[in-house]
This record gives sequence, structure tokens and C-alpha cells, in this order.
Amino acid sequence: MSDPKLAALPEDIRGLSFEEAMGQLEAIVRDLEGGRGKLDDAIHSYERGTALRRLCELKLSEAQAKIDRIVAGADGSIATAPLDQNG
Repeated sequence: MSDPKLAALPEDIRGLSFEEAMGQLEAIVRDLEGGRGKLDDAIHSYERGTALRRLCELKLSEAQAKIDRIVAGADGSIATAPLDQNG
């Protein structure tokens, strides 16, 4: 595994897509906000949620890097440029 940040995540989380990870994270947040359940379960959910958040951040960074590398120029050429996050 080339990315040490990804390798540090639990194996069952590493293989998730962004959408799967975000869905699980949203479910954990709903459960924690509900305040139901045991403290140990809440701690485990919080730890898993933290790992899911890290995976989502890594996936978004990968997508950002791809966008930064491939930008079509007005003349049809391919150029490298950062993504304009303001618009």
C-alpha cells in the first residue's frame, strides 16, 4: 500500500467508496446524536466515525488532485491548473 495514511485505516474501511463511507458516517452521527445506547458502543462508533471521516478526506484529496491535473483549455489543449473553489 503506497499511501501510509490509507494504510493506517482499518482494513474494512479502506475498501469503501466515498459514498459508502459517507453513508456510514451519517448513520453514526444520527445514532450518536440520538444519545441512545451504551457508552462503550458510543466510543466505538466515534472511533469508527473518525476513521470514516479520514477516508472521506483522503478520497476528496485524490479527486482534487485529479481535477488539478486535468483542465481543458479554451483552445482544446489540456493544461494543469488548480480547481477554482470560489465558483
